[in-house]
Amino acid sequence: MCCGGKQGARALLAWCNIRYDLYKFYYTTETSAASPLVLSHPPSSVGDESGTIQSLLFNLATIEAATNKFSYENKIGKGGFGEVYKGVLLDGREIAVKKLSLSVTSLQGTVEFMNEAILVAKLQHRNLVRLLGFCLEGQEKMLIYEYIPNKSLDRFLFDPVKQRELDWSGRYKIIVSIARGILYLHEDSQLLIIHRDLKASNVLLDENMNPKISDFGMAKIFQADQTQVNTGRIVGTYGYMSPEYAMRGQFSVKSDVFNFGVLVLEIVSGKKNTDFCQTKHADDLLSYAWKNWTEQTPLELLDPTLRDSYSRNEVIRCIHIGLLCIQENPSDRPSMATISLMLNSYSVTLSLPRKPASFLHGRTPDMLKNGLHSDESATSSILWSNNEVSITEVYPR
Repeated sequence: MCCGGKQGARALLAWCNIRYDLYKFYYTTETSAASPLVLSHPPSSVGDESGTIQSLLFNLATIEAATNKFSYENKIGKGGFGEVYKGVLLDGREIAVKKLSLSVTSLQGTVEFMNEAILVAKLQHRNLVRLLGFCLEGQEKMLIYEYIPNKSLDRFLFDPVKQRELDWSGRYKIIVSIARGILYLHEDSQLLIIHRDLKASNVLLDENMNPKISDFGMAKIFQADQTQVNTGRIVGTYGYMSPEYAMRGQFSVKSDVFNFGVLVLEIVSGKKNTDFCQTKHADDLLSYAWKNWTEQTPLELLDPTLRDSYSRNEVIRCIHIGLLCIQENPSDRPSMATISLMLNSYSVTLSLPRKPASFLHGRTPDMLKNGLHSDESATSSILWSNNEVSITEVYPR
């Protein structure tokens, strides 16, 4: 009666989880180890969310029809956790389907996957990509998102031709909006969520070039009383990871702040931190930004394509905020709430930044290389400077 005589069906109730189909959909060796989106508390009873699950659940036939059976022509991206396909539902809605790789799905049980999908689907903010639902068929696990037409920020920011489409007012709006999105995750959503992989390729742009933070594959959900977590598995993108996370496995809201600081400097300069040319006695973008700051030439960091039209005060303020975010000591970095105030009000006084952690190029340490998940090159090392020599900090005029 519960399944209506259908060929294959599933019913999720508080006291019962029943499914039948014409193929083997269960695996006795399946493990329920922690997934990339790690719950810091035991998963709740799925039955409690049975109504929500039904509204989020897509069947495989619907997704295959929408994506033309995951055709190559519909493939729009690939990351460390799977491939992404564009699709169109029967009602005309455009979707992006993230098909998780088997290496990811094998680490996660069905109950945990559904709990996490429900939690992410509840995140509602104009600067976050919206999760529409999920699909579970056999070993297949998929996440269905709203489709964002202009793809990712890095496609504009680091392309010599397309970066001209991002003028300074557009870039400043993107910086402010990303800050709002991260602030929502840290303080305004029902749960405290650490994104852990904020970077230009994980910021999507809608038809009006408004940014939406995407890819919560490595996000961490904190309990109310948690402020910091230690992990033995380092996952993230080289060039964005905070020093305390890369070297000691410690992450907190200040880890996202560090990521945000790197991203701000990339948006201002139009240069990628990991691809920065070693010129003018600077090993990376962060060192180059600090060098120009101390030499009172902060505008040297500005993308040359913006030199004809920009707000001097806004550019310098963004560089200042970026440098505050990438300070080596997490307690020195401002919170996202403070950062939002800094970006929206000139009445907020900014403290002087301390020298950021230094990137020294060489060979990647095994402790970092073995645990690194990245779509970037992992052939360079991250060695954090512990030099405690005092320096004179100069505030540019």
